[in-house]
Amino acid sequence: MNRILIVLTLGLLFACGGKEEPKEEGVFPYPIQQTMLDNGLNVVTVPFNSPGIAAFYIVVRVGSRNEIEEGKTGFAHFFEHMMFRGTDKYPKEKYGEVLKSIGAAANANTWFDRTVYHMTGNAEMLDKMFELEADRFMNLNYSEADFKVEAGAVKGEYTKNFSSPYMKLYEKTYNTAFTEHTYSHTTIGFWEDVVDMPNQYEYSLQFFDRWYRPEYCTIIVVGDVTQEKVNTLAREYFGEWEPGSYTQQIPVEPEQTETRYAHIQEENFPPVLSLNYKGVAYSVENLDMAALDVIGTLAFSERSPIYKKLVEEERIVRELSAGGYNTVDPGLWSVDAVLVKKEDLTKVKNEIVSVLEKLKTEPVDSLTLAQTKSHLKYGYAMTLDNPDAIANSLAWFTWLTGDPADVNPGYANYDKVTPEIIMEVANKYLVDDKLTVATISPDEQVEVIEELNFDR
Repeated sequence: MNRILIVLTLGLLFACGGKEEPKEEGVFPYPIQQTMLDNGLNVVTVPFNSPGIAAFYIVVRVGSRNEIEEGKTGFAHFFEHMMFRGTDKYPKEKYGEVLKSIGAAANANTWFDRTVYHMTGNAEMLDKMFELEADRFMNLNYSEADFKVEAGAVKGEYTKNFSSPYMKLYEKTYNTAFTEHTYSHTTIGFWEDVVDMPNQYEYSLQFFDRWYRPEYCTIIVVGDVTQEKVNTLAREYFGEWEPGSYTQQIPVEPEQTETRYAHIQEENFPPVLSLNYKGVAYSVENLDMAALDVIGTLAFSERSPIYKKLVEEERIVRELSAGGYNTVDPGLWSVDAVLVKKEDLTKVKNEIVSVLEKLKTEPVDSLTLAQTKSHLKYGYAMTLDNPDAIANSLAWFTWLTGDPADVNPGYANYDKVTPEIIMEVANKYLVDDKLTVATISPDEQVEVIEELNFDR
């Protein structure tokens, strides 16, 4: 799994309310044009040479992070499902028929900090895309019976996903690492809440009323379009969408002061060692996340010495990677290793820790650092070759900071990372007091803890 999630884009043009700001240079080669409607809905347009094609995204800044009420987890993900149940004007079947008729495909996904709805299709039918999406965002209508059917589908999805030991460990890792913050539960929610979801019809209506409001949403349109047309359609179809009044306070995670352990006992399954350190909230004003991204690539990528040793030469590790999710609040930065044999857990742990300790005391090679930063920047730029990829990349910064144009200073942060900053960040975050050790092996947890012995 690639945890680094390099999704930074670089805006050359920022327009708010129709007023253009000075051009800003960066890796992202296309203009980012923004207009804020009177109701708080942000509309982003990126003209891109893709004759006849347009990508239409709506980013809703609500995810599992926002599920602060006890017994009510999983609803952000649930609405990823419910939003396809239809409205009075476009019931589920008709919605699908219209999509086909305009040559469009639609889907959605949910995560800690956001829910994203996306559609790609014929740019000449952009008005129909706006009509379809405005209708369901403003007029979603489902019965209690429909609600219960979809809640049952979510339960089935949970059962299927968490039959995997990897997913079990992922869930247990976050539940162990976070004691107060809502990152403690995964996007799909706690099992007991998923089971009880069919009884929460009234709450589902309340959840939709709170979050599916213009002030929490951003429309991103990329492709064979103009800002004038996009803004005209946005005002026509979304201009009457009324803002809400709901606000909330996310619980603050207490400072972690000791190593924690999450373990899945599993026979006949590849052993796993994952070192998860409390990281930092994403901010374009802070270089810490950029430095951690650089560390993950520089120290544990396929070109790193430890990868060549453990994976290619000794062949005791199947997979090795490192990095952190960019999140609104402090998340986890991890080093993950899938082993061949459980007997090598301690050796692999010692090798990883040795690399991390070296980062704290010895400046990294300047040439390797420069190559790593170049790879992070231009490897990303090479992906921006179609409307969907461009819109998706802008969506990340939209939910992280609220402003897709923040991709410019965000990406520029990589250039500011120095060997000294890497040492400082490694000493600040990659320490045992901030660590949650996650493992899969045939042994019981107490045996694994004793073997790994992090209490140095």
